[in-house]
Amino acid sequence: MSSVSRRAALGILGVGAVGVAGLVYDYVNDDVPTDDVPPTRATSRTGKNPVVTENARVGTRAWQIETGETRAANDRDGQIQGYASTTSAAAGDSVAFHVSVRSAQEFTVTVHRIGHYGGQGGREVAQSPALRGVAHPVPEAHPEHGMIDCGWPVSWTVDIPESWVSGVYLAVFTTKDGHRSSTPFIVREAERASDILVVLPFTTYQAYNAWPQDGRIGKNLYKGFNAQGKNGGNAERAFKVSFDRPYSDGGHPLWFEMDSSFARWAEMSGYDVTYASSLDLHEGTVDPTRYATVVFPGHDEYWSRQMRDVAEKAVASRTHLAYLGANNIYFHIRMEKSPAGTENRVVACYKQDPDPTPDEHGPTVRWRDLEKKRKHSEQRLLGVQYNGMLAKPVPLVVRRSDHWLWKGTGLADGDEIPNLIGIEADGRDRKTKLPRKAVQQLLSHSPYPDSMGRGERIQNTSLVQHRDGTMVFVAGTFFWPLALISPDHLDSRIQTATGNLLDRMLTRTVRT
Repeated sequence: MSSVSRRAALGILGVGAVGVAGLVYDYVNDDVPTDDVPPTRATSRTGKNPVVTENARVGTRAWQIETGETRAANDRDGQIQGYASTTSAAAGDSVAFHVSVRSAQEFTVTVHRIGHYGGQGGREVAQSPALRGVAHPVPEAHPEHGMIDCGWPVSWTVDIPESWVSGVYLAVFTTKDGHRSSTPFIVREAERASDILVVLPFTTYQAYNAWPQDGRIGKNLYKGFNAQGKNGGNAERAFKVSFDRPYSDGGHPLWFEMDSSFARWAEMSGYDVTYASSLDLHEGTVDPTRYATVVFPGHDEYWSRQMRDVAEKAVASRTHLAYLGANNIYFHIRMEKSPAGTENRVVACYKQDPDPTPDEHGPTVRWRDLEKKRKHSEQRLLGVQYNGMLAKPVPLVVRRSDHWLWKGTGLADGDEIPNLIGIEADGRDRKTKLPRKAVQQLLSHSPYPDSMGRGERIQNTSLVQHRDGTMVFVAGTFFWPLALISPDHLDSRIQTATGNLLDRMLTRTVRT
């Protein structure tokens, strides 16, 4: 199923905020070097790059849900579904998997690392013995805040060995009769100062997770089911969502392909990368100052104050940021304990409804609504912000084709990259200030009709540069990371531009 149709099928259209249409500002910094930079890097500037060695190993496509004779599980039948005990782990840690099998039978868990691996996209790193599968109940939603928390027992546990290279990992659950689902987690190496830290948006994954899509129980932070079994609206949605439940159907979170596409392309290109989850930012597990660049490749909409503090610390410490999606840092969230008492297993976000228990960071509303004068608007950090949704993709229209981002693409001002602007878009908002003491270059000017009936909008790809040379890049569309490697979106010009961006961030020394 395509990304667009999948989003519509989940009944989550209609999120976002009203922006300002047609406004374009260009703050040109003439102090940006235009010298050439290498297109790829086989070894890192921080030393030996284990990602290159890892990707030389034999890969497999068995991480994909429907391969061979397997069939994807679905929420209504619940053939096999499960969840992980954590969003990330390090060597020496354990990850437990909680799995329910509707028709009692044996099943196995295989763990795969996502990367390039000669185009296979993954490598199997562990496999469980045959396990006894039993059905576990689907709990009712909490009557006050709508949270669904499974609390299933542990089915199998994997210990993370020292040999596992930091990366995006998938636990794949397969029944004896061939049904399959999965759940992702991160293996981190916080002690290794890689060139690039890649952060996956697990808080946003959970915000959109509407498990179970059964016409009765399932809820996310947008919708639930009404009495007729149809997708309802705000009246049926949850205010809290739990990590202690599977992701819908086959187990890939909504827009997981944005993150996995970047991981596969970056590792194919030889970049020195390590990985973290958004919960690692919240918990302070990783220090952003250890990296030249922090990349947020996916749809990263739901942020706690602790997460934003890490991003702001990164910029203040001369670490570059790159956001390859759109609608980032939009909702302020609060992390809470699970009913079992585990810290940070619940995402709370009341949005336009009264927040009954705001903490010292304020209620769980849009960031731009936390204080007057849009002091906490996402644009104050990013340079652009969410301004609309698209019913169908439109071209990205290039501006400033002489900029180093577009070098080697063959693009000229006004050229169009077909169907690159899709799902949601970011743009420059005249009412909101830019980051202080920074200049901005808007590298696209892409008109699109807002699907919510709010008129024509303008998408902007943005680069903000601070006085010390630190850069914050925002692609401003969902399809940018997909264009790096996904067959349905592949575009060599976006590959080149992204390589230009990362190589510039890794080779240009910021000023003290």
